[in-house]
Amino acid sequence: MIDMLIQKYDRNLLIYLGILAVMGTVMLYSASWYESFSTSNGRTEMLFLQGHLKRMLVGVFALFGFLTFDYRRLKEFAPYLIIGSIFLLIITKGYYLVNGLGWSKPARWLFLGSVSIQTSDIARMAVIIYMAYYVDKKRDQLKDFQMGFLPAIGVLTIIMGLIVIQPDYSTALMIGTIGVLILFIGGARVSQLSLAGAGALLVGIPVLLSREYRRKRILSFFGIGDDPDVGYQAGQSLISLGNGGIFGVGLGNSIEKNHFLPTPHTDFIFAIIGEELGFVLGTVPVLTLFLLIFFRGLKVAKECTDPFGVFLAVGISFNVILYAFVNAAVVTGIFPVTGLPMPMVSYGGSGMVINMAMIGILLNISQARRSVGDNQGWSPAQSG
Repeated sequence: MIDMLIQKYDRNLLIYLGILAVMGTVMLYSASWYESFSTSNGRTEMLFLQGHLKRMLVGVFALFGFLTFDYRRLKEFAPYLIIGSIFLLIITKGYYLVNGLGWSKPARWLFLGSVSIQTSDIARMAVIIYMAYYVDKKRDQLKDFQMGFLPAIGVLTIIMGLIVIQPDYSTALMIGTIGVLILFIGGARVSQLSLAGAGALLVGIPVLLSREYRRKRILSFFGIGDDPDVGYQAGQSLISLGNGGIFGVGLGNSIEKNHFLPTPHTDFIFAIIGEELGFVLGTVPVLTLFLLIFFRGLKVAKECTDPFGVFLAVGISFNVILYAFVNAAVVTGIFPVTGLPMPMVSYGGSGMVINMAMIGILLNISQARRSVGDNQGWSPAQSG
């Protein structure tokens, strides 16, 4: 069966992912070695690299696990996944409240011994799977507001609301955007989506501005406000990109990562890529790899004969490209600071594993559609 698996999945997609992961790992080490050395009091410069490699190893297991798992069986688990993710989000916030950490204290991680899980990442994957399942199941009723559209938007609103109160506004917005895209591709009425969008704006803008730090970020983005600390990270990011220019200052030679640009290995690693490798060898190749993964994902969706697989592939593909380009837009000053990581590149645990798992699902869909009309080849139904 292993030989047949090798012949069936989308090799190009896996190659692009592998190149991106290797490039991301090299740049993460380069961006984090000074921070590692400082954090460990001079003991090691590979503190964050070791953590990254451990998480990537778990992610690789998740990828190959979902590669060999019939993606169509996810329909059976979709309702339980969405209920479970809601429960996890409630537990996460409740844990912080019960321990007296306050309502406004960031409550994004659920701690299980020495392991921490960012439950919004689990919710993101659950929403993509559930929306694909729901749109497939309700294709004939989706245009009906009460019986088709409203329940889907209701579930999406609950998930988004629970993430907003963590608070993690940007992640909630991204999950909502991906969910609405799946509904749109599934055939929901534009008028209904427009109505939902208008309602989201009426509620979302006041919620966005209700927190002082978010309000200051928005004002700083438009050049308003007198707090220099708010726009410091975004400003240093632009300096970093400016230092790199066209061809970069050379791998490992970034100045900004030496405690000028805060936490350069997480949300702003793209700035270090631009500084060290430049426009030609750094930022353009990274964004090109994301575009190639996105287009391969759309190709998988286009060639899939199963509606659930189509919606799932589209959701996963947009998930990857939206996160990548929003992160790049923040680093380059096009968007206000959001705190969203760059998939497979930024340092992080839950996000890395979830993204790798979803690429595994995409690869599984690719081998399923290639088995159509080839009764002698491997098909997902035979793997169970």
